[in-house]
Amino acid sequence: MAVYTHLGAEDLADLIAHYDVGNLVSAKGIAEGVSNSNWLIETDRARYILTMYERRIELDDLPFFLGLLDHLSAAGCPVPRTIHDREGRAWRILDGKAIALIEFLPGVSVDRPTPGQAYAVGAALAELHRASADYPGSRANDLRPRDWQSLLDRCGGDLGSIDPHLPALTARHMPDLLEQWPNDLPETVIHADLFPDNVLMLGDRVGGLIDFYFACRDFAAYDVAVTHAAWSFDKAGSRYREDVGSALMAGYERARPLSSAERAALPLLARGAAMRFVATRAFDWLDTPEDALVTRKDPMDFARRLEFYAEAGDAPFAPKA
Repeated sequence: MAVYTHLGAEDLADLIAHYDVGNLVSAKGIAEGVSNSNWLIETDRARYILTMYERRIELDDLPFFLGLLDHLSAAGCPVPRTIHDREGRAWRILDGKAIALIEFLPGVSVDRPTPGQAYAVGAALAELHRASADYPGSRANDLRPRDWQSLLDRCGGDLGSIDPHLPALTARHMPDLLEQWPNDLPETVIHADLFPDNVLMLGDRVGGLIDFYFACRDFAAYDVAVTHAAWSFDKAGSRYREDVGSALMAGYERARPLSSAERAALPLLARGAAMRFVATRAFDWLDTPEDALVTRKDPMDFARRLEFYAEAGDAPFAPKA
């Protein structure tokens, strides 16, 4: 989440008047994230999240994203509903950009997850995969190995300005990912970006899974790898937290046991998950406007995770006795 576009109080009040949610009381920009502009909206009835779609979001994809929220919420997953306007529309156009109002869910994002929280997140991810399997919408993953390579190519010679070791690291690992990426693992609709800041915790219980704007149909095991990489390390990716990583895997398999093929693929999928965030963060680091209210994220945090997975093999994913 971030804020790229400024909306004044009158603009926001006029916008909220198109919804049956009460009168606007306050609005606060949210600085986290890199893709869209977001505000915490409070009316005299409740709180909501307002999103303006700025980057990497195609208008044609909005029915998939917003319909998925409603599908998962109806299935009992802790996912926010889309608030439809008075005409029944899930999104509106403002100044040429799409906007949507989303239900606000309680909870806090954790900086240092406990094993109990990781277990709950693993279980919630598995339930999400089960619930999304019959979602009728379809969207291809536009961030697969060839797309990571394209982003890195677009960074060009500037990649080394982020860190002098980064060009060699990506050149060393990308060939394996391009050549060995699997093509026959079980698929479902995946979140693809389930970082701690996209999970709202209420103690050791998951209160909300949010920010589904990278969701797509892809391998369930790849989503496990993405979530493992996002949760199982310190923020800089310098230290693997085995207790957290093992708990996340145990929670997932409680609800959806992995097949032998999925388990065998996890080491490569985890390397790919790390490379995906190296590539997107590097591109965003170089492409984000200087005056945007947004916190840039260091791609080296995931370069260190990539090196860990390359050395660790299947050890992080082996069942614990």
